[in-house]
Amino acid sequence: MARSIFEEVGTDPAERRAAPAPGVIDRPQGARRGVRLWLWVLFGLVVVMIAVGGMTRLTDSGLSITEWAPLSGAIPPLSAADWQREFDAYRRIPEYQLQNRGMSLSEFQFIYWWEWGHRQLGRVIGLVWAVGFVGFLAARKVPPGWTGRLLLLGALGGLQGFIGWWMVSSGLEGTMLDVASYRLATHLGLAFVILGLIALFAQELSRRPAELIAARRAREGRRVTVASVWIALVAVQILLGALVAGIDAGRNYHDWPLMAGGLTPPGMWSLEPWWRNLFENDGTVQFFHRLSGYVLLAFSIYAWRVGRASPSTAVRAAFIAAFAMVLVQTVIGIVTVRLMSPWYVAIVHQLGAVFLWVLVIRARFLAAHPPAQSVRGAPA
Repeated sequence: MARSIFEEVGTDPAERRAAPAPGVIDRPQGARRGVRLWLWVLFGLVVVMIAVGGMTRLTDSGLSITEWAPLSGAIPPLSAADWQREFDAYRRIPEYQLQNRGMSLSEFQFIYWWEWGHRQLGRVIGLVWAVGFVGFLAARKVPPGWTGRLLLLGALGGLQGFIGWWMVSSGLEGTMLDVASYRLATHLGLAFVILGLIALFAQELSRRPAELIAARRAREGRRVTVASVWIALVAVQILLGALVAGIDAGRNYHDWPLMAGGLTPPGMWSLEPWWRNLFENDGTVQFFHRLSGYVLLAFSIYAWRVGRASPSTAVRAAFIAAFAMVLVQTVIGIVTVRLMSPWYVAIVHQLGAVFLWVLVIRARFLAAHPPAQSVRGAPA
């Protein structure tokens, strides 16, 4: 067979026509887009769950269902006898006997539906996770290395159900009118952990493995460290906010920046032993929530200055967005205090914490994986 004078010696024409085999990181990576969309659905449901949980707390509905029945509890009372049975169970707990004695059945039904809806939404989230996880696993569409991470989300969701009941059970006996504040903080804190992991996983799946590997070489170490501290400070502020909500501390001491006319509230350490003040003294709890907010604001200014020096347009924008949310959340917090925490302001404040949490996590992710960009700063 005649050869071209320009043909390389020793090269088989069939080999020249064959496409090069892809590298490991360029091979099919499962249904990354489908898994990412599923994660964003879970993300939206968890955000709604946090909001409904907040409303359940603000309407004092959390103790209206006095037993934990993961399966049969999905069916609400369907008859007058069913409603009377639930009401009788509620009337045996301290909240009714010491605070709501004389409540009518219709008033009980109002708080019951809030708590039932909160629990039902938890069941929906569990179902959406289970159907998605099993479906992707059965179809062998889970991206390589992701099975453990997706399973972790389900395990944390199950743990959240147990913690939810552990929280509710603290208000069903003794002289408790509400759930224990530290248990409420644990419950809300885990919800934010789950939300943060979902947001992080979805961001990772939005970029190809090869792109992430290349981006790690441009990792901005200083800004990653700053964002890590930022995340920790936001987490502390969220937990302190949960303690405030747990004992209704936001409805007292509504002057600002002082508290009852002083730098610190009166009787700040009046409870014995002293550590009880950190969980049960409304003035002490609100004082530390405010103090933590000031520390967070000061650090956020520093983080903004560090972030705006990034050579990456995306990283700069992420740090600016997180800082702007800190400013917004600070203003909402002050308004909440001044108005004595009406539910419609308090729930906005809680949702603001959700946006802030996700934005600082996003800032750290982008600092650790700066997107490629052109010389002019546009995405490559």
